[in-house]
Amino acid sequence: MERIRKALEQAGRDRAQNLGQGTTELRPASPAATPHDISTGVRYTYTKVVEVPDRVLTENRLIAALPNHELRDAYRILRTRVLQTMRENHWSSVAVTGPATGCGKTLTAINLAISLAMEVTHTVLLVDLDLRKPSVHTYFDYQPEYGLSDYLLRDVPIQQILFTPTIERLVVLPGREVIENSSEMLRSPKMVALVNELKHRYPDRLVVFDLPPILAADDALSFAPYTDAMLLVAEAGGTSRDDLQRALEVLKAAPVIGTVLNKAHTPRGGYGYMKHAAATRA
Repeated sequence: MERIRKALEQAGRDRAQNLGQGTTELRPASPAATPHDISTGVRYTYTKVVEVPDRVLTENRLIAALPNHELRDAYRILRTRVLQTMRENHWSSVAVTGPATGCGKTLTAINLAISLAMEVTHTVLLVDLDLRKPSVHTYFDYQPEYGLSDYLLRDVPIQQILFTPTIERLVVLPGREVIENSSEMLRSPKMVALVNELKHRYPDRLVVFDLPPILAADDALSFAPYTDAMLLVAEAGGTSRDDLQRALEVLKAAPVIGTVLNKAHTPRGGYGYMKHAAATRA
């Protein structure tokens, strides 16, 4: 009993010390949370909570998180079409990529994850798998102490890497430093085991992977066997028909469920970030 008492006292001191470090708050899981609610702890005791002001959401075009934004419904349509396909096939994961850099695939992945998290029947885990250029965390104006690279290279526990950007039912697994041998790392036994864990640990979890561009490296092709579905993002006025066809040819054996037309101008003008998803492969 004495040993248990001392252990509890030490845990309390460690908790107090952690809460006093840095600007990132560590919050306990809510007692009212469901057992599988990854937005409140991923069944771990604590997860980092990063406060994201509306100003940051607006500046970084995280439209899905802005209740009154005129283009928010575009992401709802995208979410609904993706969700219908995933439910019909009993899938739990989708990877987002594009033919080349600059198409907006990371922004699309983040907004899709936010929109999916708005559904109260499940939780969402957004994973930055662009190991050569990890940037998901920057959209939330957050610089992580640890990233996916720290797990892969230094065995830092995943629960120390995850953060929630004050969006209910959404948790992010960020990257941090660049990994040069990214395609080899994406299909390494350690990564494959992690992906299986992320996809299957909780029955109500959906996983969104942000992958590098298809024509820039072989990362997306290497990872394709480990995701249930893939979504291809094309830039209006930026992605050529040839690049789109080449990307689809590279992914011809992958489960591509549709395309998203990014940066398309609406009839009203506006921001020009209107999204469109095809229900079937383009």
